[in-house]
Amino acid sequence: MTDKRDVPFTLEKLQAAFKSGELTCESYIDAVIERAESLKHLNAFITVDWEMLRKAAREVDQSGKAGEGLNGIPLCFKDNIQTGVLAASAATKALAGNISSASVVAERLLNSGALVGGMGNMHELAFGITTNNGYSGASKNPWNTERIPGGSSGGVAVAIAAGIMPAGIGTDTGGSVRLPSALCGIVGFRPSMMRYPSKGLVPVSHTRDTAGPMANTVKDCRMLDAIMAGKNDSAIDEVASFSSIKLGVPRAYFFDNLDPEVGRLSEDALKKLSDAGVTLVEADIPNVGELDEACSFPIALYEFMQDLPAYLAAHASHISIKDVADHALSPDVSGLMASLMSDGAMPESVYREAVDVVRPKLQQTYADYFSKQGVDAVIFPTTVLPAAPIGDDETVELNGERLPTFPTFIHNTDPGSNAGIPGISLPIGLTYDGLPVGIEIDGPFNSDERLLSIAEALESVFNFTQRP
Repeated sequence: MTDKRDVPFTLEKLQAAFKSGELTCESYIDAVIERAESLKHLNAFITVDWEMLRKAAREVDQSGKAGEGLNGIPLCFKDNIQTGVLAASAATKALAGNISSASVVAERLLNSGALVGGMGNMHELAFGITTNNGYSGASKNPWNTERIPGGSSGGVAVAIAAGIMPAGIGTDTGGSVRLPSALCGIVGFRPSMMRYPSKGLVPVSHTRDTAGPMANTVKDCRMLDAIMAGKNDSAIDEVASFSSIKLGVPRAYFFDNLDPEVGRLSEDALKKLSDAGVTLVEADIPNVGELDEACSFPIALYEFMQDLPAYLAAHASHISIKDVADHALSPDVSGLMASLMSDGAMPESVYREAVDVVRPKLQQTYADYFSKQGVDAVIFPTTVLPAAPIGDDETVELNGERLPTFPTFIHNTDPGSNAGIPGISLPIGLTYDGLPVGIEIDGPFNSDERLLSIAEALESVFNFTQRP
């Protein structure tokens, strides 16, 4: 097996190795394939085509452009992102083998030279956070293979954390980029809504879904973000000093009922930031939990029943939403689909209240908080507990109590998702049991470049360098 240390694992180092001639694209891809095959038990991928990838690598080497932009760099794409190269099935049986034209975000990345390294396993239809999939099997956390990697972009997180792929692209509706990034010890960024076009993503909710970069470093996420946002030539915003950073610490809701190890590492992280000169403002966000709960599921479930049929009509007209529901093989997703297809569908009146009244209140609450407190972002644990055992799909243990798995894990990531603001999860350390813990910062709407620059500064303070 090729040792992870034998090959660069950041985009920046890969670019330098390609440019210097220290590494050819083809030899790197050979190492990627060797490592992927040796770690098949992690079940990071749904679809790969190694020969096609080798051929693409040879063509990059022959062009002499390896290392320019993303030329020669493979990315793992979540299986609900159309690439036009490999099928995007959303990890569900009814869409198996469905190849459609590239999504806008994939097209931008491929036009910058990126290669489609493989399609990452995911929670079926992106409706869950465990990536324990009845159709494609469970992805396994490389830090502890008996634990979940998180989801729904779990396979992408596994491929990066295990050193198979240098970076990847997930999607995030309520935390599906940030959550697996936290549980696998990598960086995951959810942008402001509409920063990236959503065309070509198998949808859950058109007003909540967004693609998001996942990588080993913030710098790599910044590189991918600029390309995905169509801002290749945008200036990089740098933080002048730690003393120029001001972060809100909203303890009510976001620090409630934390696993002791998550609490310990989060407090250590806050102390490190304070010692470095970052200003921390202890101030809560009013009614954030109530507002989030009142709009979260009404929006996602109602829009799913509108958006998926529209997607199927455009990209797989021979498949109906009933076909998708009938062939869902994960018990949690199958049950949800059966409910939505019958009398469990979300009423339009509830949706309209959520999308027209409640969500604007949530968005205004965040805007008022940032303005009143004068903070650049808020900071909180990405998840309230570390990775759970595989199989804890319905309930999970937290502080001696069995709680519903899905809402427990998305507790902290969901409010920012519904508000449509940018958020990024950074690894801060390992529990005593050796499981990664992440911390998240969320910024005002459209503050993406500033948030990324702050995240890069914070990353240097946390200095998380451990690898599974």
